[in-house]
Amino acid sequence: MCSILGLANFKEPVQISDITLESMGKALSHRGPDQNGVFRSSNVCFQHNRLAVIDVENGLQPMIADFHGARYVIVYNGEIYNTDELREQLIQSGVNFSTHCDTEVVLYSYIVWGMKCSEKLNGIFAFAIYDQEKRLLYLSRDRMGVKPLFYTQLSDTLIFSSEIKGFFKHPDIKAEIDEEGLWQLLFISPMRHASSGVFKGIYELPPGCHAVFDDTGLKIERYWSLQAFEMEDSEDAIVEKTRYLLTDAIIRQLVSDVPLCTLLSGGIDSSVITSVASRNAKWGKPLETYSFEYENNKKYFTSTLFQPQSDDEYALYLAQYLGTDHTVLTVSTETIAELLYEAVIYRDLPGMADIDSSLLYFCREIKKNHTVAISGECSDEIFGGYPWFYRPEMLNTGYFPWIYRPLERVSLFKKEVAKPEKGFEYIKQLFEDSVNSCPRLPDDSEEMADSRISTWLSVNWFMNQLLERKDRMSMATGLEIRVPFADHRILEYVYNVPWSIKYKNKVEKALLRSAARDFLPEKILTRKKSPYPKTRNPEYGKIVTNILKERLSNPGSELKKILCSDALERVTGESGEFGNTWFGQLMSRDQLIAWLIQLDFWFEHYRVSIV
Repeated sequence: MCSILGLANFKEPVQISDITLESMGKALSHRGPDQNGVFRSSNVCFQHNRLAVIDVENGLQPMIADFHGARYVIVYNGEIYNTDELREQLIQSGVNFSTHCDTEVVLYSYIVWGMKCSEKLNGIFAFAIYDQEKRLLYLSRDRMGVKPLFYTQLSDTLIFSSEIKGFFKHPDIKAEIDEEGLWQLLFISPMRHASSGVFKGIYELPPGCHAVFDDTGLKIERYWSLQAFEMEDSEDAIVEKTRYLLTDAIIRQLVSDVPLCTLLSGGIDSSVITSVASRNAKWGKPLETYSFEYENNKKYFTSTLFQPQSDDEYALYLAQYLGTDHTVLTVSTETIAELLYEAVIYRDLPGMADIDSSLLYFCREIKKNHTVAISGECSDEIFGGYPWFYRPEMLNTGYFPWIYRPLERVSLFKKEVAKPEKGFEYIKQLFEDSVNSCPRLPDDSEEMADSRISTWLSVNWFMNQLLERKDRMSMATGLEIRVPFADHRILEYVYNVPWSIKYKNKVEKALLRSAARDFLPEKILTRKKSPYPKTRNPEYGKIVTNILKERLSNPGSELKKILCSDALERVTGESGEFGNTWFGQLMSRDQLIAWLIQLDFWFEHYRVSIV
């Protein structure tokens, strides 16, 4: 993986100094600590930082190709999992390759197939190609949005970056937030709209989209969209096809010229990945696996609807069953509090509090021995693992089903700043627009329509922020994490499987369990879903409460200026008003306190102005 950054102007020469371009690129260097490079022409400037995974010696970027008298330049971030097939097709089209890396395959895919190239790529990617002859910039992002690609414009100059922080090294770009950005923070954060960077004037190319920038401006188009169709396969055929798609995706993602491991929680998602990986490993030693734990969690763990079981027993059981080389990583309570600030810097926004900071710690530990890891994200969104898939009362609130009290968090902020009534209508409209755009068939049953809507919302909103978290916290450490469940072929097929099969006998993710039966023991196959773990230690609440009180005692605190006078007491007091889960499955009172710390730090670190 890598970072990409660039500027383009096809009306006049790009105005940027070498020092500024270097500074912008250096802000992203954590994503690519191995190599860096720059390309400059009159109309286009590229900067690239590389994390070397495939063809370490020859994959330097920006990469230039001259083909039939025309010149093309690419900066690319990602992994393409059908590289070998595409390379063979391109060779038949007259391409002579000089490297074994997928960057060159992506570049020639554009040269030979033009804007149809993105449709042919199976992988996770964000890239920009300068077509010198046509005087245009081509940009593209993978179907599921695993890899980021932000952009902004200064007059006639387009600027793009893998992370928002790169923009703020440009002297003419300021960190500002308008009311729509503020509403996204206060109502739905850590989610955000797929095309929004939250900061004013900063946007993200939506998943499954590509764009052309030339002297007429920026034109964005969708090259991929999810389609609804009538499933004609039998149940046995559906299970077999799902098994094939899943195993094929996992095996394709094992390709690496550097050490690889898996993240193993003991849940069905990470377990099936680990089982398939261990059976197909070609590196001559047991597969290395990692599970995560928090200091003293065994002492304080209590079962809940969302987290009925602790992970450690199951992860250790499966590691022994498969014969993997397993490591349990444990993070201290103090560390997850200390890393709250760094998590904001790497995400560029307040995120999931200690859920982010703990992952940042774990990724740093894994990076000591590995450059590539494989993880089980995206399964719950596709196979129906969340409660709102099978609890209609959660889906039919007229609001995002993972936000249980939408007006609660915003009530902490002064009305003249937050404008909660107007903001609530804005967010509700985002929800309604999303539901209305959900692909459905006219004769879908009520349960099938609900299944489609739940999947659509989960993939386009909930999954996006989980993928963002995984990308930023892993790339902060120079660790590449791959997500086989995000293979678009799996989503395209499973989306159209009848809900009666996906939830057979009222068992969540029943289809996945059936498809994984050949790979896993019964103890894992029948385990109820358990999400990414969080700390249960009451000391964490005390630590973050003290930090928040100290920060709000600072007269210069921007957060203090916009909070209600009784906000601190309402959140940290003994009333229990904010004691329950308020976002998804992991965010309760302690995480809200930590999120407020992150929000205050974000205003301070980025010097954010509300406009």
